[in-house]
Amino acid sequence: MNRRRPRFAKAEVGRRTFLHIAVVVGIAAASVPGRAQSDRHSGLVAIQPATVNDWPIWNARIDAMERAGELRVRSQTADDLAPDRRHERLDQYYRGVRVFGGDLTRQLAGDLAVSAFGTIYDGIDLDPTPALTAEEAAALVNASSGDADRRRAPPELLVLPSRGTYALVYRDRVRTGMDVIVYFVDARSGELVLQYSDRKTQTSAVGRGTGVLRDSKKVSAASQAGLFATIDQLRPARTTTMDFKGDAVRLIRVLNGEIGFVSNDIARDTDNDWTDGPVVDAHAYAGYTYDYYFKRFNRRGLNDRDLPILAVAHPVSLDHFFNYPPDIQALFYLNAFYDTGGLIVLGEGLPPGVRDARGRTWIPLAGALDVIAHELTHGVTEFTSNLIYRNESGALNEAFSDIMATGVEFFFQPPGLGPMRADYLIGEDVVTPGGVRTMVDPSAYGDPDHYSLRYVGPEDNGGVHINASIVTHVFYLAIEGGTNGVSGLSVQGVGSPNREQMERVFYRAFTQLMPSNADFAMARVITIRAAQDLYGAGSAPERAVTQAWTAVGVR
Repeated sequence: MNRRRPRFAKAEVGRRTFLHIAVVVGIAAASVPGRAQSDRHSGLVAIQPATVNDWPIWNARIDAMERAGELRVRSQTADDLAPDRRHERLDQYYRGVRVFGGDLTRQLAGDLAVSAFGTIYDGIDLDPTPALTAEEAAALVNASSGDADRRRAPPELLVLPSRGTYALVYRDRVRTGMDVIVYFVDARSGELVLQYSDRKTQTSAVGRGTGVLRDSKKVSAASQAGLFATIDQLRPARTTTMDFKGDAVRLIRVLNGEIGFVSNDIARDTDNDWTDGPVVDAHAYAGYTYDYYFKRFNRRGLNDRDLPILAVAHPVSLDHFFNYPPDIQALFYLNAFYDTGGLIVLGEGLPPGVRDARGRTWIPLAGALDVIAHELTHGVTEFTSNLIYRNESGALNEAFSDIMATGVEFFFQPPGLGPMRADYLIGEDVVTPGGVRTMVDPSAYGDPDHYSLRYVGPEDNGGVHINASIVTHVFYLAIEGGTNGVSGLSVQGVGSPNREQMERVFYRAFTQLMPSNADFAMARVITIRAAQDLYGAGSAPERAVTQAWTAVGVR
């Protein structure tokens, strides 16, 4: 049978594009569910029991869906913060096909389910038999992307909810270019249904090194053939720091999967007295982040199984800044990002005397502990809630990275203002003045501090960085207390000596209880539940979290 090849335009970002591609093979209208907690226009049903009376109803429905095969357990993990609890993640299926964004978390005490949160979709009515095989879909993607030999998993058949309709899709991951973009394409008409970026931006021997800010720190290195290499073999998760010496072209090929890292990419030193600041800080701060998650939450690295960590320093050269187009400057100079699977890339900053559009100077981003912790926390999210990187779930993804990065700072650095001090700013050690975001008063940086001011346009994946400030402001208020400038409502925080309580509440909520398609309203319910589970109903942490969400207008 002759089938028309799907037409789709690559979302070009300069000379490089990362593609997530899905091929749509059928669309049907959704019925309108008549439930108080459902979205009448999308078929989405939010599972977020807010009262004791809600839970038996939801529990019965979840059990019925599981018996019918409409919910399937994907994973089960123990709760290190509450030893008597376990957590399951369940995916929604329609006639054997997984529903994209349809998932929930379920908390168990023994064999008894005590809570569940998530999103499921009602009214799905389509033929789940694809017109294309997975191999045919992959061949179409290869031909259209110009990449015939990609290392990847086979395309997955999914049901895609979209504005009250449902489409059968193959989801396929392709890398070519400067971004990670999710495309959903109708296989019959070739029209693009949806797209969004998925790139999360932003023998043993111990030596000494001088960091970006001229501070001295330990460097865990490996002795190899008379040299010392930035391979940390002292922690369970092997951390390796690469020095790309400004070779952006080859790094792009590595990120695209065209070639791999080689041993010569690993940073090396002759005497184990390291003087390359970005290499020193990238290596040391990745280790600090691992230590924080282990010591605070008993978590063994990004995937809780000691996944190796790779950090790339010097992706470009300062001398070549003016030779690159704005997209390369934005990606490799004024940015740090997580590239899935434990890999982070740390921007080089700006040449001396050059300022950004806001008049700020930038030095190598590896010099900021919170920047590295932020990017590695995207890895924690990848292996737990895997929050979909668009709209409110994407903003929650970014907010969690900022929250945990701040936790890492306060764990290792003394509080206060100034270099290498713990505070509620992000990136302030390398971007001056003031860093790139603040939790204290987001409006001072042009970011919303109240839900009524949230960004709802198409830019920034629907405001994933912009709207994250609403959530991080909740975290700040729940600790330090204060008054929201828009609502005028005051919050009684738990106080800075009890900061660890809020770190545990948000960590547990985002890694154990949060489904991938959560919005701010669900995040409110889940963080309150996490506070109740850890510290009891009516406790100071529960009160602080509840007041903080109310103050920022999320009810």
